[in-house]
Amino acid sequence: MLKNLLKIFLLCLGTASFAQGQNGQANSLRKNPYLELPLGAIKAEGWLKEMLLRQKTGATGNLDKLYPSVMGQRNGWLGGDGDQWERGPYWVDGLLPLAYILQDKELIAKTKPWVEWAIKSQQPDGYFGPIKDYGNEPGLQRDNSRDWWPKMVMLKILKQYYTATNDKRIITLMTNYFKYQLKELPSKPLDHWSFWARYRAGDNLAVVYWLYNKTNDRFLLELADLIHRQTFDFTNAFAEGQMLTRFGSVHAVNLAQGMKEPLVYYQQHPEQKYLDALKKGFKDLDKYNGFANGMFGGDESLHGNNPTQGSELCTAVEMMFTLETALAITGDVDYADRLEKIAFNALPAQASDDYMSRQYFQQANQVMISRQMHNFDVNHHGTDLCYGLLSGYPCCTSNMHQGWPKFTQNLWYATADKGVAALVYSPSEVKLAVADGKEITIKEETNYPFQEAIKFSISFAKKSKAINFPFHLRIPAWCKAATVKVNGTEVQTSKGNAIVKINRDWQSGDVVELQLPMHIFKNTWFENSVSVERGPITYALKMGEAVKPVKNTIDPIDTGDAFDEVHPTTPWNYGLFDVPNNNLEEKFTVEKTAPISNYPWNLENAPIQIKTKAKRIPSWKLYNEMAGPIPYSITYQLETAKETEEITLVPYGSTRLRISQFPIVGR
Repeated sequence: MLKNLLKIFLLCLGTASFAQGQNGQANSLRKNPYLELPLGAIKAEGWLKEMLLRQKTGATGNLDKLYPSVMGQRNGWLGGDGDQWERGPYWVDGLLPLAYILQDKELIAKTKPWVEWAIKSQQPDGYFGPIKDYGNEPGLQRDNSRDWWPKMVMLKILKQYYTATNDKRIITLMTNYFKYQLKELPSKPLDHWSFWARYRAGDNLAVVYWLYNKTNDRFLLELADLIHRQTFDFTNAFAEGQMLTRFGSVHAVNLAQGMKEPLVYYQQHPEQKYLDALKKGFKDLDKYNGFANGMFGGDESLHGNNPTQGSELCTAVEMMFTLETALAITGDVDYADRLEKIAFNALPAQASDDYMSRQYFQQANQVMISRQMHNFDVNHHGTDLCYGLLSGYPCCTSNMHQGWPKFTQNLWYATADKGVAALVYSPSEVKLAVADGKEITIKEETNYPFQEAIKFSISFAKKSKAINFPFHLRIPAWCKAATVKVNGTEVQTSKGNAIVKINRDWQSGDVVELQLPMHIFKNTWFENSVSVERGPITYALKMGEAVKPVKNTIDPIDTGDAFDEVHPTTPWNYGLFDVPNNNLEEKFTVEKTAPISNYPWNLENAPIQIKTKAKRIPSWKLYNEMAGPIPYSITYQLETAKETEEITLVPYGSTRLRISQFPIVGR
């Protein structure tokens, strides 16, 4: 397996950016600083491996049994007369990387029929995929079987499959399909059948460029320009600064998935405006819609930064993939910081421990989960917050599976300077080629994001003399003073928001130790509320939880006929005292509660808690079975209880009920 992966990797390097084309012309794509590794080159360890194993035994590995009417043999992407739109490809887009990362034969076998049918479905004109109408999916016209959007998801799957297997049929299929696109798009543009493709075509564009780096076919660059012209203009929308300030201006998943497009196109046209546009987009998104969990208000459409607005699970996993794409193209530390914020906060909180159910929406301040119509842009029978297989809307049931596998796949990168980069941190192991094709293995041992120490052990696949290559390490923006040691000797210190490069002659057995000291800090949000954060983790009020299973007797669904409500058993309406930044460590006490479990994402296993003093705010009560309007934090005007209480904060990702954005009270 390793030899095959290394061959694929070296092949990728040989045809990567600035290679010579078959006609002698120089490649027209920008050379990115970081290069994706073949699927399977990175293995998860520790708690991250446990997350993947729970996906295997949970819904990811069993969705064909849990949701047979859509994921079973009748699916149109298996040649059946059932669903032919996005849901089958969504599932396989997470199942396939999970299967190859775990090197699990059973899961790989589940992916094969989808891949094989897609390959064999290609028509003489280059089209591939189902050829029957989808029916009455939202926003679709009739005669819609050739809608561009679902093929974009399948293209991502086939690209991943190729990097794991080197199956040359994928190159042939994509070449023929992209010729078909170039011919058909002028008369049937991206929004001909549905508006989804127009917003999400950045994924289409990324695969066009990936193929170009394999074949150097010049028509692909012409196609890329055409796709860009037909894609929603995120560049100007972000630069003008109006879209992200208005409620309902854009569908949240379209935004999270599509906003990568300026950076993807930047690879062909490296103009500063594309970099600047995405930076401004994220700045405005934070300001007008941002939450302390790394996500933003988008209960279908964009809906502001009130912490009781919903954030969709599809949005979280698509935003993670956008950030992973942006990180490789730019090497910008900010994108890695944002990726970790979502992965270590929002993502684990939105799925059940056994990965058999999930929320459609989550709230940053979530004090009750019940079947109730909320103040959301769209409600689906009031089940949007409930944990269930099909609660809310089924798209997230299909799409949630890509989060952890693709996060694992983007922990490590090869570098343009023939080295290796660890840009996102979790326990893992990577095997790759550096320098001039030398094979190495690096094992990353850490309990990050809960602990500060990360240990990298380097070994060579074969006995060899020293190998010279650069080792890139990211220093997160929240870290004030990182240190790097090699074999016990300090070699470098760094402030945050930087990439450290250690370039030396490495010996098999060398050990690199990275220390990222974590400190408590605050951020300010809606109505002057504050979050308490340490490292990449946001801490939330620990609340008593009572789970109430509810039989679903209303929704016309064929499975998932039960869901879980979660009700509070302890108070939640606390305000924090106004503590100066230079006094936070004194007023917030960090306690390590137990050895870190392989599954730290629940209240029982939360490995760190923070104790502090707070007061209850009597006027802050339930409204519509959720936290009422959050009091504006003018410290001398809030009415509070006389008693001061000690409260406990735990990692956001370990909670189901929580307050993560607190009002400030006076003493």
